[in-house]
This record gives sequence, structure tokens and C-alpha cells, in this order.
Amino acid sequence: MPIIQLGYGQSSIDCEYDSARFDILAPQSNVSSQLSDSDVNEAIDHPIDSPPLEELIEAGETVLIVVSDATRATGSAQIINLLVRRLIQNGTAPGDIAIIFATGIHRAVRPEEKTQLLTSFIAQRIRTLDHDAQDSRQLIQIGTMERGTLIEINRALKTFSKVIITGAVGFHYFAGFTGGRKSICPGLASATTIEATHMLALDFERGGRRQGVGAGLLGGNAVSEACERVAEMIQPAFSINAIVDEKGHPERVYAGHWHSAHRRACEDYHATHSVRISEKRDVVIVSCGGAPYDINIIQAHKALDMAAQACVDGGTIVLLAECSDGLGRTDFMKWFESETSQALETRLREAYEVNGQTAWALITKTETFRVHIITTLSDHETRRMKMIPSASLAAALSHSPSTAKGYIMPRGAAALPTLT
Repeated sequence: MPIIQLGYGQSSIDCEYDSARFDILAPQSNVSSQLSDSDVNEAIDHPIDSPPLEELIEAGETVLIVVSDATRATGSAQIINLLVRRLIQNGTAPGDIAIIFATGIHRAVRPEEKTQLLTSFIAQRIRTLDHDAQDSRQLIQIGTMERGTLIEINRALKTFSKVIITGAVGFHYFAGFTGGRKSICPGLASATTIEATHMLALDFERGGRRQGVGAGLLGGNAVSEACERVAEMIQPAFSINAIVDEKGHPERVYAGHWHSAHRRACEDYHATHSVRISEKRDVVIVSCGGAPYDINIIQAHKALDMAAQACVDGGTIVLLAECSDGLGRTDFMKWFESETSQALETRLREAYEVNGQTAWALITKTETFRVHIITTLSDHETRRMKMIPSASLAAALSHSPSTAKGYIMPRGAAALPTLT
């Protein structure tokens, strides 16, 4: 029988499967996908709906470059290295350039991660800033949201002459897509502003997810549109977003206007990463794709959300998620004191928190499917989250009929199953 390697942290797990029972659900692949430096520069040379980079940045101006944190694979090491070199060649002094990590409410980027995200050459030569969504000293108010919530962002976005945002485009289970405007909000927003935008994913009047919110959706997506309004207040001078391959290397780069270049990338991503299926099946084996996609359970849930699109109600999902960073938040487990998703939704209505919504989304899956997980999280933690800890694929699959048909998703969050 054939064997497929499924990413698990920095390594992989061999999955031997019966091709008569299981089909592989994966995005379209490009054998020679990794872009050369010349390819990346070519994309920057021909921006979408924008003047060339070198015409936008004048010598003497200060430049802030926004970079995703360690929970994302964005090809930043290659892209930032080339971007900084171009800025310096264009007359910008290294001392006038700074890099800020769009961590949102995630933990700070560690020193060794900065080297991985930027290369040691850039990390040693260019000043880096760490965003803290809870630190009022870092934040300034730039407006208010429709319901009166303050819009607060990192003051660095207003103290530098020009802002360049970078990131990667992928599916997001309620913002539609990653990248683009998310570099500003939630990436560099206050915790209060982040909560106000993310809260829009839930419909507290009817219950459940708000209409128009979901993976691959932008038009009419209240969360995405709220984040776009915040980014529009900043008006980044230039953006560079990548679509990355399974190893996290850029396979396509979209440079130019922060809004229209991102939309182009989203359109292309949707076309190449939606996977058509004729039916949902009883078993879905899903890998997050390894690190950093399974760095913690909050990130790993994104692969589980995609697997749910391909599994019948009451079916089995086997999730491979190492979670070397644990839960992702020390207070994440408190949300699982609620016995049901409905009870948790009531708590969120009374006292909303971003990660409470992630917990709610996870519980809705465990109420609908039998979710087995292969992970380094403790059995106590996984059972508290209403998942079933398994030591191996064979152990997890032993609970399903040997004739059950299924799917295998080697890059869970990067493939959107779509019924035809």
C-alpha cells in the first residue's frame, strides 16, 4: 500500500493507506515552486496598482516593515532580506529602517525565531520592535469603530514616514484569508480593538457563526471588512504578500497596493487551494502540515476546521498536531469549563475574549465529530478539550470500521474542501 508523509512539528509521521478507501485532498502543487531572488525582485519590480517601490520611498524617510510572527510561514527570510537591500540601495539608511512583528495577542517573538524569520544578516543589522497589545505605552487611538470601541494601534505605525506590510495569504476560518490588512489589525492593534473585530464573527442574536464569515470569504465578511477599515486609516505605502509552498518558501509573490494586491493573491489562492469533493466521508486524517502550523492548539485548530468540511456528522477526524508550544495561551483551558458550545457561547456573549471564540469553534467540532488527536499535549488537556488522545494513527483508526471511506489532508489549513 502507498505511504504518505504527514507533517508533525519539525518531523513527519508515515501514513500507510488503502488507496481504494482514501483519497488525498491537497492544493495544486508546483514541482518547481520555490522562487529565486530574481523571481521575487521581478514581482516587486512590477507592483499591482501601485507605483514602483523606489518611487514611493525617498532618501531620508523612515521605513517601518511589518513582519508576521513565528506562528506563520510567510517566506519572510527571503523577502525581507531582499526588501531591506533594495531600500538601502535606494538611499534609505539602515538606521532609518525598523522591523516590527505583528504578534496581535500572541506571545512575543523569541530571539532565535527573529533570526529564522529575518536571517541572521538582517536580524543583526536592522532594529526590531516587539508589539504588545496590552501595553498602553505602545498604543495610540486613531478613531472609533461603529459601536464606539476605540481603534488603537501601535504608535510606530504613525511615527515612521512609510509603512510596508508583508505576510502570506492562506485561508482563515473566520477572517476569510490571512495576510494583507491583518498585518495591521489584528497584528498591530490593541487587545480591545482585536476583540471588537473578532467578536463580529459570532451572531449573538441568532446564535452561532455570523452569515458571510468563514474560510475563503471576503465580500460581506464582517470581520475582514472591519480589519480593512483599520488598515485604511494607516494606508500602508506598499505591501508584499506571498503564497508559500509546503516548506514555507514563496511560490508566488504579490507586491503593490495593500488592498488590491492582497485581493489578487486571495483570488489566486482560492483557485489553487480549493479542493472539490463529491461527498463527505466517514474518516478524515488531517495534518496541520508540521511547524509552524501545529505550534500550538490554537493554530492547529485551523486544520481541524478544514477537515470538518470533508467529514460526515458523527464521523471520525484524526488530527496530527504536535503543539510544541502547548496550548498557545496559558488561560486557554478555562473556556473548557463550559460543558457545551451553547454554554460557552453564552459566556462569550457576557464576557467576550478572542481565544474563547477559538475554544467555542473547537468544541463545536468535538460535539459533531469524534476527534482523535496525536500530540505532545497531555491526555488531561486533550480530554478537557473533548478530544481523544491517540498514540498512533493505527490506534486512532482502530475505532472506525475497516471499510470506512475517507480522506487524507496533508496540509490541512491549506486545502478547502468544497462540495460539488
